[in-house]
This record gives sequence, structure tokens and C-alpha cells, in this order.
Amino acid sequence: MTITQPDLSVFETLESEVRSYCRGWPTVFDRAQGSKMYDEDGHEYLDFFAGAGSLNYGHNNPVLKRALIDYLERDGVVHGLDMSTTAKRAFLETFQETILRPRDLPYKVMFPGPTGTNAVESALKLARKVKGRESIVSFTNAFHGMSLGSLAVTGNAFKRAGAGIPLVHGTPMPFDNYLDGRTPDFIWFERLLEDSGSGLNQPAAVIVETVQGEGGINVARTEWLRKLADVCKRWDMLLIVDDIQMGCGRTGGFFSFEEAGIVPDIVTVSKSISGYGLPMSLCLFKPELDVWEPGEHNGTFRGNNPAFVTAAAALSAYWADGEMEKQTLARGEQVEQAMKAIRAEHPDATREYRGRGLVWGLEMTTPDHASKIARRAFDLGLLVETSGPESEVVKLLPALTITPEELDEGLRILARAIRETV
Repeated sequence: MTITQPDLSVFETLESEVRSYCRGWPTVFDRAQGSKMYDEDGHEYLDFFAGAGSLNYGHNNPVLKRALIDYLERDGVVHGLDMSTTAKRAFLETFQETILRPRDLPYKVMFPGPTGTNAVESALKLARKVKGRESIVSFTNAFHGMSLGSLAVTGNAFKRAGAGIPLVHGTPMPFDNYLDGRTPDFIWFERLLEDSGSGLNQPAAVIVETVQGEGGINVARTEWLRKLADVCKRWDMLLIVDDIQMGCGRTGGFFSFEEAGIVPDIVTVSKSISGYGLPMSLCLFKPELDVWEPGEHNGTFRGNNPAFVTAAAALSAYWADGEMEKQTLARGEQVEQAMKAIRAEHPDATREYRGRGLVWGLEMTTPDHASKIARRAFDLGLLVETSGPESEVVKLLPALTITPEELDEGLRILARAIRETV
């Protein structure tokens, strides 16, 4: 692909140095549809990034777009704080009928604000309020958000350093396979809980991702998750599953914890819950935990009604039957076969591949190879990002609605990028 140098001067002059994704993809995007993005010069890119998991149904999904346009054209309420609106009612009813009731999940629904980190903050606050304790246990290489409470349970040193103040009341434990299987699951965690001299205050809750996205696509085994749920129950700790990136069908089932057969006390959901990339998040919790006082956790934009509209449309269009889950798992097998072939072709340059559903990571032996591969993929017309503590993992996060042909095309580009890089 031949790309003329875009005019980035206004971004470089006026926008903060904090910008990041645009540095790896130095072009000016103009429009997008489905699994493809186009820059202002008309160059086409296959999107294996999907808004960091916010676009599970692709860009400008026509079903969701039609519902949104119709709502706006009839002057539907856009900003409503936590007022009752027809859009919110439609979402709640659809969510209950399509997602919660079929899975026998009794959760109350809280709209904490439009971002994933706000959902996490509300979950941590609620757990502490319910249990009357301050300590929260998280896991190595976890990522839960960029606000202070979320950073306190995040593992990445670079992101934690940005807080500028001590991050307290969080204690990390080894994630599944962190110690390469050399010790039994949770032996360290339970020993600390048993020993009054360990220095670990009795935690209010444990927060976990079933698949650590930003941490390097680290996949927890179902038996590990079930053991964790049992530890929480025996030691009177709430179990919080952060499903912000891995929920909404990313791993197959609507919730990523379904495969393990557990029912967390609290679940955080964001990113693709609106289906259209519109800001929206949920904090779900068991009814007996609903001890909030009115207004105790609020926010100006917790009632994003256009997001309610597209969310309800997405649930109706894609989750009324079991086809989306089956399709995602089939596409995942397609990716796994490609990863297997790449690993066989480059046994010295690649360490391993791992994933579930349509989230996959390829860990490189030399960490900086991953960023070089992502940049070469961009030159060839494919958008992929990296993850892991040293950005050593090439991360694949295509839309769930991607066609088999588009998926094959992107995987071929990735294989070429790796071949030409390493």
C-alpha cells in the first residue's frame, strides 16, 4: 500500500502528548463500515482492533444505525441523567429478557457513568460499603482502568506511576499460571488469609478478568475461576468480574464467566454494551448488595439515551438466539488455526499464542518485535495493537460480525507482517 504523508500538524500542535494509538497508525481516518476503516485519502484498512473491543458488531452497524437515526429524528431524549425515559426502559426490559433471565442471573442494574473505569469504581465502592472493609485483592498483570481506584487494582507499573500519589488498599495475587504451574492454585492467597500475622487485612472483595486483555491475553482456566469463586465464598469476600473488554460476547457467551459456571457477586460491563461505540457502562450486582443511598454514586452522563437505543437494538438483533455465540466460537477456531501455522513457521521468534472466542494474542520472544509487526501490518492495511507489560504480545480483537473472508484476509496480512519483520 502506498500512503502519502498525511497532514498531522494540527494534532501535533494542539493535542496533548498523551495521545497514543495515533502514533502507531499515522493517518487521518475519515469513515468506517463493518470491519473496514478508510483514511481521508481513501486507503482501506481491515480493523482487528474494533475500538479496543467497543465495536463488537463493527463500525456503523446498519441495524443499530437505523435505530439511532430514527430515535434522533423523532427528538428522543438524548441527555437524561438518571431520569426514567422510554429509551432506558426499552434497554432494561430487553436486557432482562434477552440476557439476564435466560441465564438465571438475578442482577440489579446500575448506570454508574459512561466509562469502564467508572463501573469499576462503583463496584469497588459498593463492595467496601457492603463488607465494611477497605482491602481489595486483584491479580498480577490486571488492568481495570485509569482513575485512582481502578489504578490501585491495576498491575501495570507505567500506568500506576501516572497516578502521582500512593495507590493503597489493593493487594495483588498471582493470576492463573503466573508461577508456571509450580505451586497449587491459591496456596499463597489462602495462607495469607489464614495467618493473622501475614499483614493482609481481610479483603472486602476480589476483582478479576477472566481473560486479561491489556495484560497480554492471559486466559484463566475454568477450574481456576471456579476455585477462586470458592475461596471468595469461604472467606466472605465478594467476587467482582471485570467484563468490560471480554463481555458482550467477546469470548463466546455474552458474559465471559459463563463457561466456568460461576455467578459473580458484581460484574462490570462497558465497551460494547452500547454496540455502536457510544459511551455506556453497567455495574451489575446481586439484589441483596443494593445498599446504595439515592445519589450516593452519580454522574452527569450516566443516562446516555442514544446508547440505550443502540444497546437494545444490538441485544435484539444478535442475542435473541444462540447464533452469535456459535459464530464467534467458529471464527475463533479460524484464528487459532492461523496462530498455530504462524507459530510453526516462526518457532524461535514466537513464544506462544493464546485466546478464547475472538480475542487472541501472539507473544513474541523479542518484545519490541510486536510493535514492529503492528506497524508493518498497518503499512499493509491491517490495524492490530499490542498488549502485555512490555507490549510483547500482538493482540487480535476483530469484530464479532467479521466475515470468514475478511478474517482470512487479515490473518494473511498478519502472517506476512510477521514474516517480513522477524
